[in-house]
Order: sequence, then structure tokens, then C-alpha cells
Amino acid sequence: MIELARQYGRYGYRRIAALLRDAGWQINDKRVERLWRREGLKVPMKQPKKGRLWLNDGSCVRLRPERRNHVWSYDFVHCRTDDGKVFRTLNILDEHSRECLAIRVKRKLNSGDVIDALSDLFILRGVPAYIRSDNGPEFIAQTVQDWIKAVRAKTAYIQPGSPWENGYCESFNARFRDELLNGEVFYSLREAQILIEQWRKHYNTKRPHSALGYRPPAPETVVPMDQRPVMH
Repeated sequence: MIELARQYGRYGYRRIAALLRDAGWQINDKRVERLWRREGLKVPMKQPKKGRLWLNDGSCVRLRPERRNHVWSYDFVHCRTDDGKVFRTLNILDEHSRECLAIRVKRKLNSGDVIDALSDLFILRGVPAYIRSDNGPEFIAQTVQDWIKAVRAKTAYIQPGSPWENGYCESFNARFRDELLNGEVFYSLREAQILIEQWRKHYNTKRPHSALGYRPPAPETVVPMDQRPVMH
């Protein structure tokens, strides 16, 4: 428990308990909490209750994800390398599964990069019904809108100045910054790309997600040797 708390310093005892169970320990949250307090580890403050995200005026926030590939959302996050130079990340999520589908990391990201990132994902995963975003110039660019329409997906833009309407991405971005960006020094863009991709894989396959019953969004599946197809 202490080793996990040291490794994942921003996790609370419930998330650590989920990681312990995933590793094969038969232990419940209450016992982990008692041990957590006994060892003097920080117990995070209870989060304030959140209001409902779904409005009654027909705004796109009423669009609730019902299945995988129903609603994707994307957003940009800014950070800096150790030399002070800015880089950006384009974070793309599946709102239903909470899986982070991709994080593109470059010094500059424009509407062409948005199309490139989505193109790669469409080939791998198919085309979602909706893509939700804010009204940033890279997202509302006519080339992006035309391209999304051409692949028969629909855009869902949030109201200007209302980031809570893109709550899934906002929540992910907060975890991304708190658990990785704020705790790392990136000496180069390449280092940032490698560490961010490692964190994305951990987030999808290992990190317990409270909204999913403390299970990861896309846990790794191991196929036993005797069940693997035989190559001729």
C-alpha cells in the first residue's frame, strides 16, 4: 500500500485499494482506510457534490453517451518543456467508456492536426455518432466541420464560456495535469511525448476509475497460450 501511495502520489485510499485488489489482494476499502490513517498517509478531502450536467434548454450538454463510439470529446491542454517553450496536447476521449483514445503532443497543433488525429482513430475504431468540443478555432474551422460531416459524424459544440458542458474532457484534463504534468520536468518534446503516452496507457489499462466502480476504462486482456490461434 505504501509503495503504491509513493508511486501514485495523487491517488486516494479507494483507488489504491482497487489497485491492490487488481494485484490479487483480498482487501476492502475500510481496511485500507484504517491502514492508510495508521501510516499517516493523506486522506483526500471529500469532493463536493456536483450539480446535474444536463440542462433543459436543448443545449448540447443534454447529449448523454449511451455506448462506445456514441460520443467522443476532445480538447487542448498547454504545458512547457524545461527550457520554457510551450507545447500542446490534443486529448481525445470516448465519453461512455472514459477511455483516452489518443493524446497528440506537438509544439503547435492546428485544424490539420485535429483531422489527422481523428482520421487515425476512425480507421482503428470506426466513426462516432457525435464529437463534442468547445468553440476553439481549431475545432470550429470550416475544414474540420466539413470533414466531420463528410464521414457522417455530427459536431456538438458547447456554449461559449461554459466549460462544464464538456465535463468529461474537463475532468480528464484535470487528472492529466494533476497526476502527470504538474509532477514531471520535461527536458525535451520527445521526452514529453514518451512519458505522456506511458501515462495514457496506464490511465486506460491500470488506473482505477471511480465512475466505473474503480475499474480501469480498458483493462488489458491476456489470452492463454492454449486459446491463441495456430498460425499455419
